[in-house]
Amino acid sequence: MSTALPDPYANAEMYADVPTKRLIAWCVDFLAIAAMTVVLVPITLFTALFYLPFLALMVSFLYRWTTLTMGGATWGMRFASIEIRDARGARPDMLTALLHTLGYHVSVAIFPLQLVSIALMLMSERKQGLTDHILGTVALNRRSRL
Repeated sequence: MSTALPDPYANAEMYADVPTKRLIAWCVDFLAIAAMTVVLVPITLFTALFYLPFLALMVSFLYRWTTLTMGGATWGMRFASIEIRDARGARPDMLTALLHTLGYHVSVAIFPLQLVSIALMLMSERKQGLTDHILGTVALNRRSRL
């Protein structure tokens, strides 16, 4: 792991409560994605009701990819005061955000992978999920902007 990321022992405050905050962020993101999906249904003259799960999947994918690319955090992550950083400590670029989003969706689709991801978030030094471990990314408490 890069030395650009805060040391989990010397800077424990950067990783404090991150698993709980990720759960809160997930709930906020779920509500945002559901709201966007509901808004899109009438725009499609209600034909989206025939492919609603696919529409919700696409909305979720695009929402996560764009918000991670643009600011290093989804709206839920911003609400919970956490952000994703790559191994160099920078916000994820477009490719890293794409791979992170893809990894998230794969782990949600394959339930045992989701369990592994949750266990890693609870037990690893940097509170990283499975996708984070593979990509070298990490969720950190947002630094104060003072």
